[in-house]
Amino acid sequence: MDPRRLLIFREVARAGSISAAARALGWTQPAVSQHLRALERETGCALLLRGAGGVELTEPGRALLTRADAVAAHLHMAEQEMAALTTLQRGTVRLAAFPSAAATLVPRAVAGLRRRHPDLDVTLAEAEPPEAVALLEEGAVDLALVFGYDDEPVGPAGLVWLPLGEEPVHLVLPPDHRLAQRRAVAPADLAEEPWVVGCPRCREHAVLVCAGAGFEPQVRHVSDDYVVVQNLVAVGLGVALLPRSALEAYRHPQVVVRESAAWGTRTFGVLHREGAPAVPATAAALRELVGLASG
Repeated sequence: MDPRRLLIFREVARAGSISAAARALGWTQPAVSQHLRALERETGCALLLRGAGGVELTEPGRALLTRADAVAAHLHMAEQEMAALTTLQRGTVRLAAFPSAAATLVPRAVAGLRRRHPDLDVTLAEAEPPEAVALLEEGAVDLALVFGYDDEPVGPAGLVWLPLGEEPVHLVLPPDHRLAQRRAVAPADLAEEPWVVGCPRCREHAVLVCAGAGFEPQVRHVSDDYVVVQNLVAVGLGVALLPRSALEAYRHPQVVVRESAAWGTRTFGVLHREGAPAVPATAAALRELVGLASG
C-alpha cells in the first residue's frame, strides 16, 4: 500500500470532500481522485462514497482512517526528531489540555520552555479528556493533559500514561447558604440541595460522592466552565464540587469553599504515543510539565 496515497486519503476524509482536500494539498482535484482510485484498487474495496455534498467513509474506509491517523502521527514525530535532533533549535509541540490545566499549569510550562528554548513552537488546544484523547489518537496533538477522579485515567491501547500528581476536590457554597458558617460539611448535609455540575467525568464524580452518602444529587444546572459554575453558585442557584486548580484559576469573591477528604481527589497527568519522548521537543515539554507538577 502506497503510504503517500494513504495520507491523501486521510486528507480527503478529514476535509470531507475531494475538492477541499485538493485545495489543502495544493493539487488538482483529478490528481487527488486518481490517487484515491489507485488506493481503492490496492485495498480491493470502496473506501469512500462520493456525492454532491462531499464524501462519506465506508466501513473499510473508517477502519483505514484509523491506521492513516497513526501513520500521520508517526511521520510527524519523525519530522520533528529530524528537524530538532538534540539541539532543540527548532521543533513544535502540540498540547491538548483540560480547562483548569490550560489556565494554570500549561502557561507556566510554555513560559519555561520559551525561556530555555526560544525557537520551540508550542501550540495549545483546550479540550476535556475524551476530546483530548481523540486529538492524540488522530495525530492532531503530541501530548494530552487529562484527569480522572480517585484513580488514574486509563488511555486506549498504544498510549502511554505519565502521572503528574493529584489535587483535592472542594465543596463550593453560596455566601448566604445555611451551611456557609460551618467549618465542616458532610455530603449527607447536601441531600436536599440543588447542584451545579460540570463535564461528564465531573458529574459522575459528584453523583458517586452523593451516592456514598445515600442520595442522588438534584442537578439543576450543567456547565463545564468553572467560571460559570462559580457564578451560578454565588447567586444561590446550587452547590458544586470543583478541583483545586479550577479555584486557583478563578475564585469568585463571594463563594464559600469547604475542604474535606469526603469530596475526593482528582488525578492528572499526560498521555502520549509510544516513542514520543524520543522527539527532543516533546521530551522537553514533558520535562517542563513534570518539573512544575513536582515542584
